[in-house]
Amino acid sequence: MQEQNIKKTVDTDKKLQDEKDIPLNWKYFAKIFSLLLFLILLTYFLFNMSMQTVIHQRKEVIIPDIKGKSALKALEILSENNLAMQAHGFEFNDSVPVGTVLRQIPQSGITAREGRIIKVIFSQGGESVFVPNLIGLPLRNADLLLRQRQLVLGEVTESYSLKFEKGTVVNQDPKAETGLAKNSMVNLIVSAGPPPAGIVIMPDFRQKKIEDFQKWANGNNIKFQTIEDKNSIFPYGTIIDQYPESDSVLDKEKEVKITMSARGEVNQNVKEFQIKYNVSQSGSQRHIRIVAISKTGDMELFNAIREPGSKIELSIPYNSAEKIRIFVNGILVEERQVKGEK
Repeated sequence: MQEQNIKKTVDTDKKLQDEKDIPLNWKYFAKIFSLLLFLILLTYFLFNMSMQTVIHQRKEVIIPDIKGKSALKALEILSENNLAMQAHGFEFNDSVPVGTVLRQIPQSGITAREGRIIKVIFSQGGESVFVPNLIGLPLRNADLLLRQRQLVLGEVTESYSLKFEKGTVVNQDPKAETGLAKNSMVNLIVSAGPPPAGIVIMPDFRQKKIEDFQKWANGNNIKFQTIEDKNSIFPYGTIIDQYPESDSVLDKEKEVKITMSARGEVNQNVKEFQIKYNVSQSGSQRHIRIVAISKTGDMELFNAIREPGSKIELSIPYNSAEKIRIFVNGILVEERQVKGEK
């Protein structure tokens, strides 16, 4: 019985001692935490004071005016004042050249410490648009298309034409796909239809046979000179260039120059690759361009305006090109393989 009482007394003392130890441990950790927090705050304030000392040791300068300066000149001016520059954006502006400073942040005249970063907005120039292809379109449609592109119809003149119906666009200035600022003018030449009697204009003989030209020239008493091109990929006797251009009014005293292919001989049995393309039946006239692609470079085979539903037929020797590309109104619509075909 006495032993049991002694054991209870020991257990009770141990429990009381444990209860006393718990608050002692929490007090210890609280002191450690307070000390760490103090050290952190002390480090922060010391670092902040050091940085403030360094910053305030920098000299004060007046921010210069860099508006209207080029990027290179603006950077040079800021560097001379120990200031930095950062591109902050670009904006369209018709009256300010591309790459010129439009605005700066902060504004000029303000006092700042050396090393301050000046944010700059640059001019992107006038907002430009691409001129559409208007050749072959009626004048009214061409005018509507220009308005859609935010361009303005400029001077309209007339010229006789064998290729284009009266009232359709035969030429434009600037050319298609030229970049222009919005509201710029585009000048047009419109077909006045076939010429009256007594006026001879030059037809388009490109890709036609020399015999066709000679027959026409003799019938109209036109003087001409024939130039042979032995490097041409076209069959012998094919007209590859002419001067003057088609639809030009001819002076019968002026000599016409015709360049024809002199590759091989007239009766030489050369295997040829046939190129046939049918212009879509719908819509208006289209600008068709056919290009031969080879290892030696690109060669234009055909470049002309054709009516809806018309057919284009060309022939070139095999292995003179690897591919044929067909463009309609400046857009690649078809690519054909040539090399290896039989």
